Amino acid sequence: MSAFDLGPAILFCPADRPERFAKAHERADAVILDLEDAVAPAAKATARGALIECDLDPERVIVRVNPLDTEAHIADMATLSQTDFRRVMVAKAETPKRIAKLDSRFDVIALCETAKGVSQAEKIAALDNVVALMWGAEDLVASLGGTSSRKPNGRYRDIARYARERVLLAAGARGRGAIDAVHLDIADAKGLAREAADAVASGFTATACIHPDQVAVVRDAYRPSGADVTWARAVLARADGERGVFSFDGRMVDEPVLRHARALLRRAAV
Repeated sequence: MSAFDLGPAILFCPADRPERFAKAHERADAVILDLEDAVAPAAKATARGALIECDLDPERVIVRVNPLDTEAHIADMATLSQTDFRRVMVAKAETPKRIAKLDSRFDVIALCETAKGVSQAEKIAALDNVVALMWGAEDLVASLGGTSSRKPNGRYRDIARYARERVLLAAGARGRGAIDAVHLDIADAKGLAREAADAVASGFTATACIHPDQVAVVRDAYRPSGADVTWARAVLARADGERGVFSFDGRMVDEPVLRHARALLRRAAV
């Protein structure tokens, strides 16, 4: 299990909209104050000022900073040094050596959202200062010269699915958290629920949200059902009296199944 565990629903909030900070912080398990794509270039200085004045609990805040090779990134990090926020999401993370050289006071969430970033996911996940990886679909497809990450039916194209799987595997191999990409169609609660359910079943730690209404959908998807919790408790109780593999409710149970049961109970306790 990753040490990165803020809860399943993490909500983006533009850093130049301080009037939204408290609501986002209240509604979600954690909030990502965004200095990158959500903030126009002319408003970035204002957004940095809002961060300095922000009084949200630092333990439940992530700040998305601009890409490492930009002047905006330098200004972002200088601003964060004046705050208590110590968890940064690096946009368009691509170069392990540059990520490794970031100020050691900060935990890093690497947003692998370009072809180069996804191709470097394993090396990025291996860095000591990286606590989690996230992937992004739209910037990835744009970096390839494509036009859409999704098919007409709303499902991800194969290239997006590959990136999602690779980032998840890279994070899991190093014991890092894995954050699933945002669902851009705010009105498509059914599609979000389907993707969030797949995310938690596959091993993602959390799903990022872009609207407060998405938080409850994600939480419901990550929360085990009552039947699942009952089964998990029962199978773990039965395991105490067994040696090795055993049969339970017509199913063979071994250590991987017991790990699944423990993971269910951890999620139920959140």
